[in-house]
Amino acid sequence: MGTQAPWLDLHAHPVADLGGGDPLASQPGDHDLIAALSAAQAAGMTAVTVSTVADLRVLSPDPDRGLRATRSFLPGEAYEDHERQLDGIARLLAATGTEVAATAADIDSAYRNGQTAVLVNCEGGDFIEGKLDRLAEARAAGVSSLTLVHYRVNSIGDVQTERPAHCGLSQFGQDVVAECNALGIVIDCAHATFETTVGVLGHSNHPVMVSRSQLDHADQHHPRLISAEHARAVAGCGGLIGARPSGITCSSLSDFIDEVMRLVDLVGIDHVAVGTDMDADFRPVMHSYGDFAALPELLASRGLSDGEIDKILGTNALDLLRAVTG
Repeated sequence: MGTQAPWLDLHAHPVADLGGGDPLASQPGDHDLIAALSAAQAAGMTAVTVSTVADLRVLSPDPDRGLRATRSFLPGEAYEDHERQLDGIARLLAATGTEVAATAADIDSAYRNGQTAVLVNCEGGDFIEGKLDRLAEARAAGVSSLTLVHYRVNSIGDVQTERPAHCGLSQFGQDVVAECNALGIVIDCAHATFETTVGVLGHSNHPVMVSRSQLDHADQHHPRLISAEHARAVAGCGGLIGARPSGITCSSLSDFIDEVMRLVDLVGIDHVAVGTDMDADFRPVMHSYGDFAALPELLASRGLSDGEIDKILGTNALDLLRAVTG
């Protein structure tokens, strides 16, 4: 390839142990931020994402669904753990001298300076606990995207892996969407049901993303996969689907490129990005950011031009951030 555009990952978990006996520390994956950033920079990436997990304290492994909430939060527990995770991430980034990219302009700056910055995501809005001002707090801490729901059914909307509780986006969820729009927080509909996503699209003034997923397969159905209708709805409102290199339908990086191209063929090149879910994915076929460096050649082998490859690996995501965060 010639001179590439900024490349970035929409969603990942390269941090596990943030103190306090973090349960993610026992999950598979390297979970080494310094190693992840070094590999990302070597692969030519301008930004990676570090995500908190809002329902972390109430999740347990489930043989059929992966993770499930097995108890309720104690009063104030969700917010307290959210703050703990954000503080831990801030300390780690400060210790490594890594800049937080809170806006697209920050990514542009990192790109010009040859640096790899970090985007901060909150996975699940459980910490909000009915108090919208907590979104402003998160934004001030550098959070640039919010995954509305995760594995626990919260007050915002329904999740793909549990029975519906709200028939889509709740009334409070509508308020959360409006507040995210006002604050410049990218809304992430990963884990959200089709009905919840349609509700978000109907109330958001900005395009949204599904930070990591794949199209459903008739012979490999899984609740975390999305239908063609689901993907078209997001793309039709200017949004993005982050292709996910997951073992649900992939056993190799080549398989993952097949999934990328299925999305491209369905929704168009301008609506596809990459969300690796690094160090937290199910049977991943991408084990480090070193593997990201192999993607350009694999995409080129499918007939994509340099400009089209840049779109998938970064430009589309940067355009979304520019539209929402500034």
